[in-house]
Amino acid sequence: MQSITYTCTDTPEAALAAFSNAGEGARFIAGGTTLYDLMKLGIETPAHIIDVSDIDGFDAIETEGDTLRIGAMARMADVAVHPVIRDEYPVLAESLLKAASQQIRNMAMVGGNLLQRTRCIYFRNGAGGISPCNKREPGSGCAAIGGLDRGQALLGASSACTAVFPGDWPVALIALGASVDVLGLNGRRTIPVAELYRLPGDTPHIEFSLTSDEIVTAITVPKWPARRSTYHKIRDRESYAFALVSAAVVLEMQGNTVLQARVALGGVASIPWRATEAETALVGHPLTRTRALAAGRAAFANARPGQHNAFKLTLGPEVIADALMIAAKRIA
Repeated sequence: MQSITYTCTDTPEAALAAFSNAGEGARFIAGGTTLYDLMKLGIETPAHIIDVSDIDGFDAIETEGDTLRIGAMARMADVAVHPVIRDEYPVLAESLLKAASQQIRNMAMVGGNLLQRTRCIYFRNGAGGISPCNKREPGSGCAAIGGLDRGQALLGASSACTAVFPGDWPVALIALGASVDVLGLNGRRTIPVAELYRLPGDTPHIEFSLTSDEIVTAITVPKWPARRSTYHKIRDRESYAFALVSAAVVLEMQGNTVLQARVALGGVASIPWRATEAETALVGHPLTRTRALAAGRAAFANARPGQHNAFKLTLGPEVIADALMIAAKRIA
């Protein structure tokens, strides 16, 4: 059995000092709903755990000024029911309420939720050499290619990895143009959520643009009209399941004409996916079901299905179209 040391910190400075002193193999933890799972599977094997969940002020939700600021240690359940987020940013509230179970939402924190790792069955169940996975063991191969690929990516995959990104919350954040504030040994910086994730390419084991010493401290969302928005998620069962296809949609309209559209997809790509082709197909046009379906098909024009996931080429455009029509009916 591997021994693990543990430090609980209550300030950012103490957390970074603990990381610096621990050396290689240290991991930060907050709610723990992701890291503990990976430790049980033998995928993550930290030598030292640094608990940052008690850092004061990292759970605040600030709604003043020109940005919405959500502390990284705010719990998913609390953010989902916050009056401003619920009423002004339904796409954010819905992406949280449709994720996981209520018990997990009561524990999990929105900063850690950004850093979920894939649910690919070969990544999760192949530790110990049962099946090759380049994301888990670089250079070992990808068993999903030519294997069971119903849940694999159609967009953004590579010859080294077809794993799909599993999250909901990041998809909604990308649709809103959100950023994350991070703190590390080299100071503070801000990263657009869209740039937080790396395409697999030849290095699928490098998933995020964070360095190992950096902590996500807050999520900032530009304030712009987002009442006409929704997060629409289709899955194998109604609750506690990951998306087969999901769509985060934000619309700005004049009458029935689309002035601005933001569309992001989950369940179909190796990272949370901004569907710019769908947006282009919408702007300047009246929003009809026919136009919405055309936009959905445009989003999948460059998709590359495998043996068992081609059904998403039909399902995906329908999900986008449904999301667009739901958002359009909401009062701005």
